[in-house]
Amino acid sequence: MFDLSDLRAFARIAESGSISAAARVLRMPKSSASRSLVRLEEAAGAALVERSTRHLRLTDAGLLLQRHARRILDDVGEAENALQGLVGQPRGDLRVSVPFTFAAGPLARIMPSFMKRFPEVRVLLTIDNRVVDMLAEEYDVAIRIGLLPDSDLIARRLTTFALWPCASSAYLRGAPRITRPADLAHHVLIGHRELKEVWPFRSPDGSKHDVEVATTTVVPEPDVARTMCLAGAGIGILPDFHMEEDLAAGRLARVLPEYETRSVDVHAIYPSHRSLSAKVRVFIDALATGLAPARRSIQP
Repeated sequence: MFDLSDLRAFARIAESGSISAAARVLRMPKSSASRSLVRLEEAAGAALVERSTRHLRLTDAGLLLQRHARRILDDVGEAENALQGLVGQPRGDLRVSVPFTFAAGPLARIMPSFMKRFPEVRVLLTIDNRVVDMLAEEYDVAIRIGLLPDSDLIARRLTTFALWPCASSAYLRGAPRITRPADLAHHVLIGHRELKEVWPFRSPDGSKHDVEVATTTVVPEPDVARTMCLAGAGIGILPDFHMEEDLAAGRLARVLPEYETRSVDVHAIYPSHRSLSAKVRVFIDALATGLAPARRSIQP
């Protein structure tokens, strides 16, 4: 008879290739994870892994058990989710990875209403730009901006935002006039590492204008570029949601507003298990709903 907790430990060991790594993810002593593996091998009557000094490799018996263990754990998770939806509100810890720009803007505005509506869901945010290993690090949801690499994860597009060049009125008053994208070559330009050094524009007649940007200053985050723009340091290209309040208040002005610039998608990513937990579903739904009115309010 296999114990469910032992199967869960084995599944993590198989995914990470290491007892130590699995123990860290499961927040359990390494000795406990090792005992789980030993118990399963005794119950199976066969070795499940080939041990080496650096890495564990699954035997044929281990590969077979891994497939069945994943299916069993998915079934248990599906049953838990179904019961949770039947008996009450979503609850439990929700581990979310979010990039700085999204956390400081849209997410911060959406979270208060989500927390009020689902008080039994505790959202544990990790805020950085690292692409996390969702399975190994046990994240429930990750927010990713831009192109997505191929993976077994499921992606739901939440919104699309535009990148707009902008500057303060003080900077524009004292700088050469800008009537076409090529004029940007005569200005102080602030870039950030998430963007290529080409700023694409499309004119009202549909023609394309790709401007190679020689940025005077390269900053790590749009937040820094925004602050420098507000201080009159130059022209930056910022996500539209990051500058909507500054535009409304007149602190910043769009440069070349008649030209379209490139857009970037925002996705919610979650593991491709067969059943989507209630807490993940309501969180992603809240993001999609919360972002919809924001998109309407900042249309040019």
